[in-house]
Amino acid sequence: MNRAENNTAIMKQFEIMINTADEALSRKLISEKASFFTPASPVPLYGGKGYLSVVHWMRQGFSDVQWKLEEMVAAEDKVAVRWTMTGTHDGDFLGIKATGKKISVCVMNFYYFDEDGKISNDIAAEGMIGILRGIGAMDR
Repeated sequence: MNRAENNTAIMKQFEIMINTADEALSRKLISEKASFFTPASPVPLYGGKGYLSVVHWMRQGFSDVQWKLEEMVAAEDKVAVRWTMTGTHDGDFLGIKATGKKISVCVMNFYYFDEDGKISNDIAAEGMIGILRGIGAMDR
């Protein structure tokens, strides 16, 4: 299996990891040196534990949040993924009280891999606008 094929396989496991919040799988897939920037934290988050903190943060506002890997393009050291994120706004999110609205948001991410085949960085296109529109906090 070449690196691009290996990265594709890793991303399929990553989909399982974010939807189940599997800590062991996060340690297997994500480098401890990896840093991530997110609206959930004013400082970078690190490693699998940091990544899962974003998943737990999202679940505070959307207890049933799920990500579906729709499309993927893989190269030797990076993968581009188009996700569909769905959930029900049933908790506070960014200070916005639960609306009960169901959302479906398209999100793009670029994942970079280190020499050990672990995710070392994640650059996300801003999906927050879609989330805020979906819960009625922003006009279309």
